[in-house]
Amino acid sequence: MTNTKINLPTEQCEACPAFYQLEQMGIKVGDFDRVIALAGNPNTGKSTLFNTLTGLKQHTGNWPGKTVTRAEGGYQFNNVKYKLVDLPGTYSLLSASQDEEVARDFILFGQPDCTIVVTDATALERNLNLAMQVMEITDHVVVAVNLMDEARRKGLEVDARSLSRDLGVPAIPITARTGEGVHTLLATVAEVIEGKVATKPIRVNGTPEFQKAVYELAAMIEQMSPGIPNARWLAIRLLDGDARVQQAITSGELNEIVARQQRADVQFSGKMSVEGRQ
Repeated sequence: MTNTKINLPTEQCEACPAFYQLEQMGIKVGDFDRVIALAGNPNTGKSTLFNTLTGLKQHTGNWPGKTVTRAEGGYQFNNVKYKLVDLPGTYSLLSASQDEEVARDFILFGQPDCTIVVTDATALERNLNLAMQVMEITDHVVVAVNLMDEARRKGLEVDARSLSRDLGVPAIPITARTGEGVHTLLATVAEVIEGKVATKPIRVNGTPEFQKAVYELAAMIEQMSPGIPNARWLAIRLLDGDARVQQAITSGELNEIVARQQRADVQFSGKMSVEGRQ
């Protein structure tokens, strides 16, 4: 791969409705054809990729009820409009902090059309913990192996094809800072959403006893909260002793969280300022 900077398709989007809505500081999910979540550990270049795709700097705003930064933007690819939600940088989805809780709730219950997990090519082993957790929740995952230029500088080689095979989801090498590989990333995200690229994320099945317990618990959760997404993941967290998940289920808060994440009219905070294209 070369380091040649490419012109991304977002360069053609200033006249599209997405940018008008951004300038009005009131993006609605309905203004977009697809919703993409952007997840990753801190310092993996996630925000750089966000800026590269949307042409916007980070905005200041909070998730409803949380003192956690919220950032959203829009891009267009092959005449399809995408809303990009930049989740807080986190090492885990096990809800030990507000950042983790926000990321977990959006992927679990907001049900984005695809989740891009940004990883650091120079520290893949550490980064794949989060990727595996996201893959437990959803099949629609693309792993962006970022900082490939840094990996090459350190003499590291990343076999993205083998990584894709082992994970069961596409792994795309990129350098967000220069745009290297980003067009391929966008094309892959589109193909995953459209079903042109089949994914089969690697998951830990456990013993037959474990699987039986998960099945029974998931059925109970679905009975308590009909139509709830990802009951299997919640059941696994209960078996693992996740006190936060247990509290949300027993108190009835779970239904409120799901309803909040699935609201079609969730908007930017009115206090957020548009800083414009870089």
